[in-house]
Amino acid sequence: MQTFRTTGAIIPSGAALASELARYVAQRNDPASSLSILEAGPGTGPVSRAIAARMRPGDAVDLVEANPVFVEHLTRLVKSDPVFQPIADRVTIHPTLVTELGTDRQFDVIISGLPFANFTADEVRTIMEYYFSVLRPGGYVSFFSYLYLKQVTAVVSPLDDYLRRVRSGWEVREWVNRYAVDQVHVYRNIPPACVFHLRKPL
Repeated sequence: MQTFRTTGAIIPSGAALASELARYVAQRNDPASSLSILEAGPGTGPVSRAIAARMRPGDAVDLVEANPVFVEHLTRLVKSDPVFQPIADRVTIHPTLVTELGTDRQFDVIISGLPFANFTADEVRTIMEYYFSVLRPGGYVSFFSYLYLKQVTAVVSPLDDYLRRVRSGWEVREWVNRYAVDQVHVYRNIPPACVFHLRKPL
């Protein structure tokens, strides 16, 4: 998966989308629990900031970013942005693909900014299988897709690209049908998006 395909945001996620993606950092099954959080594909960090603002004592977050330009930006952000100052020692940045992070860690919340529409169905399956392999039972995976993207690409994309997107969309839908607990349309974002929240069975 080339670096350019792991960057899917047309513009950085807006506050409303970032807040919805970080829902299960703020909303916990056990209010006294500490969370291990994984963010895949944080890009320039708008969702990372929403995560940081909702973290509590004992929480830790791993940011996994394959694009070296974004890795440098995130490193500066964690050091300089006031929202990260209280939790900077609990932020770890990994300059790699998320599927290469390994399986020795378990996470309570996984937030994915990876652009599934840019991947093949097999790549989507590999990523989702990885997420669920490192997700604790009862944990959440949250990710988003842009609304109306399928209709737009049907008009402007080459046929092969459109068909690949359709197949990857089918793969995403299989995971949503099996594990989704909620999906929320976020219209206060450019472009509008749909956030999917999946939960691993206990």
